[in-house]
Amino acid sequence: MIVARPCQTAIPIQERSQIGEARRTAARVCAQAGLGEGDAGRVAILTTELATNVLIHGGGGTILVQSLGDQGSRVIEVLAVDSGPGMRDLDRCMADGFSTGGTQGTGLGATRRQADFFDAWSHPGAGTVIVARVGNGGYLDHFGAVCLPYPGEQVCGDGWLARASGDAFIVMVVDGLGHGPLAATASDTALEAFEEVHAHSPSAILTLAHARMAATRGGAVAVAACDLAAGTLRYAAVGNISGALVHEGSSRGLVTQNGTVGAQIRVLRELEYPCPQEALLILHSDGVATRWKLNDYPALSSRHPALIAAVLHRDFCRGRDDATVVVARVKEPR
Repeated sequence: MIVARPCQTAIPIQERSQIGEARRTAARVCAQAGLGEGDAGRVAILTTELATNVLIHGGGGTILVQSLGDQGSRVIEVLAVDSGPGMRDLDRCMADGFSTGGTQGTGLGATRRQADFFDAWSHPGAGTVIVARVGNGGYLDHFGAVCLPYPGEQVCGDGWLARASGDAFIVMVVDGLGHGPLAATASDTALEAFEEVHAHSPSAILTLAHARMAATRGGAVAVAACDLAAGTLRYAAVGNISGALVHEGSSRGLVTQNGTVGAQIRVLRELEYPCPQEALLILHSDGVATRWKLNDYPALSSRHPALIAAVLHRDFCRGRDDATVVVARVKEPR
């Protein structure tokens, strides 16, 4: 399966008129993905409910909408992110009839019923993040990402792709130098190389990307290939992409080489790391600061990767570049 490069859209939710904007954006994404009328209707309902919850209970925040998957398995994802007061008892807040904002208390419960996949994380004083997906996710259930452009830009110079087959998966994160259309061209070139190399070989993909990106401004690229049966991760990275494996409360940084893909790589190295079941692979561009610690967020590491990506992006995005966080859970496909 190829996880198609997402066209992720962020809609700020600070007033009621923006709830309608979020719903219209979701409808546009559904139409572009070729989603059927029934599924598109479900996406509209859950987007409206999530945006309303962000405004009323979160004091404002952001709705993120993207289409994931390949042509044979398309998923629409809606992420709701806020930095509000959070919830002390998430399960109780999910129950129909419970409300702290004077509403009927059916919003989150209705959202969960409309979605094919739903997960949430919240903590007092740390805000709330919710993910809802419509469509058959398959191995996508183990991936989550936030990939957004520099504020004010229409295109993103970052990008990511992943694919899975059997008991293995491989993922790339790329950051074209700078931001804007030229950075996006460099990023697209690397992603095309990823799609052309069918082997789960980080070094082979980076070698082709390096050759192809010579005609662009270049960029930073990281490729990680996980063999679930062997319990190993092969990793090759050049430039300022940060990588880490997180497992049972400990975090191990992944080595990145100096250089620029498309311009200068001295000797390309592919390293191997132990990669146990349930570990989290976290990759992010330098638009996201590296000082994060998952242990600072109670129980977040056990939640869906999309929630982890959303929290890290929310709290550590530098705001002066394109910013991408990709999270994959090392787990056998269901």
